[in-house]
Amino acid sequence: MEEPFEQAARAILDARYLVALTGAGISVESGIAPFRGPGGLWTKYGEPDMNGYQRFLADPKRWWEERLSGEDLRGRPELRGFENAQPNPGHLALAELERMGLLRYLITQNVDNLHYAAGNQRVAEIHGNRTKLRCIQCGARFPREEFTLETLPPRCPACQGVVKSDTVMFGEPIPSDVLEVCRNEALQADCMLVVGTSAVVYPAAELPVITRMRGGTLIEVNPLESALTRECDIVVRGPSGELLPQLVEQVKALQR
Repeated sequence: MEEPFEQAARAILDARYLVALTGAGISVESGIAPFRGPGGLWTKYGEPDMNGYQRFLADPKRWWEERLSGEDLRGRPELRGFENAQPNPGHLALAELERMGLLRYLITQNVDNLHYAAGNQRVAEIHGNRTKLRCIQCGARFPREEFTLETLPPRCPACQGVVKSDTVMFGEPIPSDVLEVCRNEALQADCMLVVGTSAVVYPAAELPVITRMRGGTLIEVNPLESALTRECDIVVRGPSGELLPQLVEQVKALQR
């Protein structure tokens, strides 16, 4: 493990513009079940149908009623892991890389808000944030607690559009503002740290490819082989909660 660790640390230290991409794997150690792979929600229950957003549009009031009643959690106790989850050492290590001035931007596929809770400031949440609501008309986002939800569906105070959770549903387009940020960051990156993602969900899976095609270095931190592994320059195999703090310490050692 020492050789890839040192290679990864040197690549991070030498990078002009380091970007991180994280997936569900980084939050497993915070008690949040992944979607795919061993113990994954979809592995256990099957993948959701692709018409979730269309059903929301057809009857947003009913969707909100089901959500507020907890019907969406019934039979899937693993989903309650979001409520009490806290950042783990892997999240904290990425926040530290940002504070050190090395990590320029973090793109996450996760909706759990744990990167913000850990202290990262420059974050693009490609699939949204479970603690926020979003207007489907103007795209404005609001903290969940700002809405009393006395009237369903809630309406945007700016444009009166229908408000939904910020989390991107199946069948819903990725919000264009977030997608633009993600692609711009991938284009700027000369090194991308890819953590805990299966690299099979698009458009997130194309971001490392964009960086790679522009000559950037890809570093993978993952306990399992992913669809991206063969394209990576450096692979550090193991849980991110253990390995990322060690990687940060290795970077610090090289800085001395």
